[in-house]
Amino acid sequence: MRETLRDPGRLEHILTCIDNVQDFVAGKSYDDMSDNKMLFYAVVKNIEIIGEAANSITKELRQRHPEVEWAVIIGMRHVLVHDYYNIDSKTAWRTATKDLPALRPQIAAILKELNNTNIQ
Repeated sequence: MRETLRDPGRLEHILTCIDNVQDFVAGKSYDDMSDNKMLFYAVVKNIEIIGEAANSITKELRQRHPEVEWAVIIGMRHVLVHDYYNIDSKTAWRTATKDLPALRPQIAAILKELNNTNIQ
């Protein structure tokens, strides 16, 4: 069983990677990303890390927060790592520009809740 104390760190990793991706794609278009290998793989790598961090979060925390699509996040990581030769740039772009900005406030709220609980 994973340690509950590790969850805040994993959530922080997710937030950092979301921020990285948002910084990477700021002011960029889909074509910019798909034409730039370094940008594309920077986005993909951070999405992978998000999935790995989500997978490392305790089952209990994931069950307490069903509003987060944990299985989708973890499943995407599996695709990016194990089916790497078929990474779809449109899916990566949609994740970067739509899904991650929507995920950020959910993760930030969970982290805030955990930090408030650990202080008391």
